[in-house]
This record gives sequence, C-alpha cells and structure tokens, in this order.
Amino acid sequence: MDMTEGLRVYVETEGYRRALGLPAEVQEEYTLLAQGEYNRNYVFTHPVTGERLVLRINFGSQMHLEHQIEYEYNALKILEISGRTPRPLYVDDSRAYMPNGIMVMEYLPGHALDYGTELFRAAACLADIHSVPLSAAHHLITPENPVRAILEECEQMVRTYMDSPLGELDKKAMIRRLLDLVWREADSLSPASYQCCINTELNSTNFLINGDGGKDYLIDWEKPLCGEPAQDLGHFLAPTTTFWKTDVILDETQMRAFIQKYTEAVDGRFDVDELWERVSVYMTVTCLRGITWCAMAWVEYQQPGRELVNESTWRKLEAYLEEGFLEKIRKFIER
Repeated sequence: MDMTEGLRVYVETEGYRRALGLPAEVQEEYTLLAQGEYNRNYVFTHPVTGERLVLRINFGSQMHLEHQIEYEYNALKILEISGRTPRPLYVDDSRAYMPNGIMVMEYLPGHALDYGTELFRAAACLADIHSVPLSAAHHLITPENPVRAILEECEQMVRTYMDSPLGELDKKAMIRRLLDLVWREADSLSPASYQCCINTELNSTNFLINGDGGKDYLIDWEKPLCGEPAQDLGHFLAPTTTFWKTDVILDETQMRAFIQKYTEAVDGRFDVDELWERVSVYMTVTCLRGITWCAMAWVEYQQPGRELVNESTWRKLEAYLEEGFLEKIRKFIER
C-alpha cells in the first residue's frame, strides 16, 4: 500500500469504512492486483461479508475529465443490470484525503480471453452489454460524428510524438501517411440507428472468461461512451487490439464469423442492419487510434517522474512503432 501516497491513511477514514460497512478498525489486507497506464487496482476481502472487492485508484484521464473515476462509476451503475460488468459499490472523487479518485467494486473471477479457443464467447457478453437501454438523462459523452471524433483524437495524441525530438523522422512520416489515408472515412457513415453504452477499449485482458457453464464478464470501463455497437466491435476485431496483449491478428473469415455469432446473440434486441459494413469502418479508424496512442505513450513513458509504468506495455509500444508493423497496418487499411 505504501507505493500509493495516502492510501494507508485513506482506508482508515470514517467515511470510507462506514460507506462500505467495514469495522471501525482496519482488519482487511489490501494486495496489489494489477495496474495499467492510468489506474492501480488492489484486491481485499471484506472482513464482515467475506466478499472479495477491488479498490481502484485513478491517476489520470484519457478523456481529459476532471472527475474520471466518478464518470467510470456512473457507467458501471448503468450497466449493472447486464450482469456482465463489476457491480460498483463506492466512489470518492473529492480528493480530500489523497490526490486520486477512488472506487470500490466487486471482484469478478475469470481469465483473459484466448482468441484461439474462446473468441466467440465475447460475442454473447458484448451483446448483453450493448442491449442495456440508456435513459435520456444519461451522463455519457456522445460524439456527434464518432469516426471524425476518433480521428481528431488521433491527431491530438500523435502531436506528442511529432513534436518530440525522441520520435524518428521516417516513422513520423509513415504515421502521417496512414492518418491521411484514414481521414477519407471521416464522414462515410450515416447516423447510427441504435446507441448504447460502449466500452471502446476491448482488448483480451479486459474480458474475464469462466469456461463451459460459467459466466463471462467485461471489466475496465475507463473510457465508456454513448455510441453504436459497431464501434466496440470494430475495436475488438482490429489488428491493433488483438495484437496488444497477444501476438494474434484475426483474418477476415474469423472477423465475419464473430459478427455472425454476435448477431445471433443479439437475437433481435436491437437493429444490426449493415453491421459488417459499419464495423469495417471502425476497424480502420481503430488501427490509427492504436498507432497514435502508442506513439504518444512511447514518448510519455520516457518522461521523468511518471507514476505508473507497465513493462509489458513498454514492449508493445516498441513493437507497434516498428516499420514492419506499421506496414502491416497500411496493408490492412488499404485492403
């Protein structure tokens, strides 16, 4: 716990303990579970209920939100009825006791998705999540033109690499050419007929798979939006996503088979007309979002005083900026 400033003191505060029904004196033990680029997660067992819980600490916002953890908490409240996401129990984004926002949610079992043997299990999980209706008063950010919004985000992120003396000139030129290619998709889609809460970051480690007869889940709701299911599906299938935590790149036959399984799992709960065509556009722009994010993060990882550093992430950042991988993405975009 000492690796996180103020956490030991925070879990002793009366408000935190009362809200979660914890004994007045700390009896539970907090163990580091995992950390990414913007969050650190601890797991603990509630000494009264015996329930395993996750304490999540936020260190920054990809969405540039002042209250990032509160935004994530409210998205999980919306999705609670799906039965496919962690149940949120507590949030404190006041930063009165420590410089970070805090959330507590239920711990869910399972292992990361294996694209080779478990690909289709993600279809039913996503169909249930996407089927959750949104009220007119929802808090989720809703881009007017999602494709253009992603490309504008790409331009903002890549500026860090383009402006840095650490960036290689030939790679800067290559990424610029890729961006110019994908901008042709900016206004290619008509308005979506159906919108829901989408995750937007569907790599394999965000799924928790529990085998035959078990229930599968989707965690890490750091960047949810109100958008169409095709955006999530395009992100899930894109080569920049599948390659992130594995060495897998799906072929078109596998991608189309997944969309068919997803359509079957939706079972008429919402409109899926022209789904493959719309997913294809989102796969293309997702590739550039992945490349430009990696370019930005590659520079940021080398800045002194960075709080969170993930070694596996650093290795992938290097891999995504290799000329061979950038060439693969060019061929995928021009397919």
